[in-house]
Formats: sequence, C-alpha cells, structure tokens
Amino acid sequence: MTELNQAINDEILLAQPRGFCAGVDRAITIVEQALLKFGAPIYVRHEIVHNAYVVEDLRKRGAIFVDELSEVPVGSTVIFSAHGVSPAVRQEAETRGLKIFDATCPLVTKVHVEVMKMRREGMQIIMIGHKGHPEVEGTMGQAPEGIQLVETVDDVATLTMPSHTPIAYVTQTTLSVDETKEIVEALKAKFPEIQQPKKQDICYATQNRQDAVKFMAPQVDLVIVVGSPNSSNSNRLRELSEKLGVVSYMIDHPDQIQADWFVNKKRIGLTAGASAPESLAQSIIDRIKELGPRTVRNLDGIVENTAFPLPKGLN
Repeated sequence: MTELNQAINDEILLAQPRGFCAGVDRAITIVEQALLKFGAPIYVRHEIVHNAYVVEDLRKRGAIFVDELSEVPVGSTVIFSAHGVSPAVRQEAETRGLKIFDATCPLVTKVHVEVMKMRREGMQIIMIGHKGHPEVEGTMGQAPEGIQLVETVDDVATLTMPSHTPIAYVTQTTLSVDETKEIVEALKAKFPEIQQPKKQDICYATQNRQDAVKFMAPQVDLVIVVGSPNSSNSNRLRELSEKLGVVSYMIDHPDQIQADWFVNKKRIGLTAGASAPESLAQSIIDRIKELGPRTVRNLDGIVENTAFPLPKGLN
C-alpha cells in the first residue's frame, strides 16, 4: 500500500439530508413524463435544474434546453424550469401557441404570490438575491416597476425609496440563512417599518441541508459538496462549511477529485446540493474509496417526506 493510500483509511461521513429536494424531483419528473407522453423533442426554457449531470441525462433522452422561447417551434411543448418565470415569459409562450407545463417549484411560486400581493397593497419591494439567477429574474418579473434587488449589505446603503411608501422584502429561496440575516438586519436598520414575509422564503430543503452541514463539519477534516458551479444552494453549502473552518470543494463529476486533497485527512464529509442526484454522489463516493479504504457512515438528520403533485395532464 502506498503512503497516500495508508493516509486514506478512515471514514466518509454522509450528511442527512442531502441531494434532491421535492421541487427538483418534481421538475425532473415533469420532463421525463412529458417525454414519455408526447415524445421527443420536449423543449425546456433554461436548465430544468442547475445540475450538469441531470441536464445531460435529459438531453440524451430528447429534451432540448433553450435560453429564449423564440428558439421553440410554434405549437411545440415547452417546460418552464424549477426556478420560475415572469408573467411576460408566460404570455409570450401563450401567444406563440406553445403547450406549457410549469415546473416552477411551489416554494418559488409562493414568493411570486407574495410579491403580487405586496404590489396590490401598494408596497415597494426589496428582493434579496443574486443578480442574473433565473429565480431572481422570474420573481422580479412579477412586479417589474416596483421591486429592487440587493445582493450585499453594502447594497442596502445605496437604496432609495419614495417617502411615505410602505416597504417589504422577499428573498431568493436558495440563499444561506446566515447571509440573508445580515442583509435583513441592515434593511430593518435603514427602514424600521419594513415588512417581512409571513413565512420565511428560504426553502425548507435549503435550510435542512445547511443545518446538516453545520452538524457534519465539526466532525470532519474535509468537505466535498456534490453540485454544479451554477447551483446557488450548492455554493452556499460549500461557503458554509468553509466559514466553519473546514477545507471544502464543490464538484459535479468523479474525475474532478484530486488525490492530494485527501492526504492526512482522516474523516471526509460529503453532502449534495438540492439539484444533485444520489447516483452522482455515490459515484463520487466510489471514486474517493478507490484512493484507499474508507468506511461510509450516514449521519443522523432530518428525513424529508415532502412531495409536490405534477401538473394536470402529466399525472
């Protein structure tokens, strides 16, 4: 046994929960069922979820991912991604005679409903989120004339609002609770009367996976996050474990693993973002075990049983 292999002889601890959430599972199933019912091609506006492995698998089965609806032939079937769309996009699809199936996560839809209600009540809205993310674009598109985006605490200082206008805030569902806390505190300091959502916008699955990392990180020497670079919730998991003082890497393919990461690392922690399939996580676990013997142990944690129904016509 090589010196490297001798160093890699302990445990891989698996965070619980990890991987697919109910919204992601629903979105992927919608594409799969549409392919079965209508046949290929099925068009999907933007990546159905932010995971390269999932997107490539669906592409091989006949899904065509487009950035704009103008790329979809008139009369075709189109699926809106889990991140949601603006009313303008929906109207465009209807005008072009497209058959629509909406895979927007119901928790994102909840935020859309909040925004529309706030606007009907005359409020100016501040959205906490990342510029350019499809979810942010879809949510801000619900009220394009009455919503502003902040990404950092520094952004709050530059905000200007009409006097005597009620203000409320919403958040992107896949953010870190810790990072939004600082921004919310800054908003409340600047706008003491600001109203918050009736229920927290950050989704239960995002929160559960972050809590699982908080539980796992103190027990390990290294954290591997299974997720693609454009996955917001996966990036938050990596950032969280690093803030907890643990060296962390985010990967979405076993070939990205580097053997020197594991030198003198006795315990490895592994989690997966909400858009990363368990099959991908297992292939990465298998690759780590090829570098030297390790036992695999599931940590205690929340078992998620949430399931969302499919749209009419795909049941």
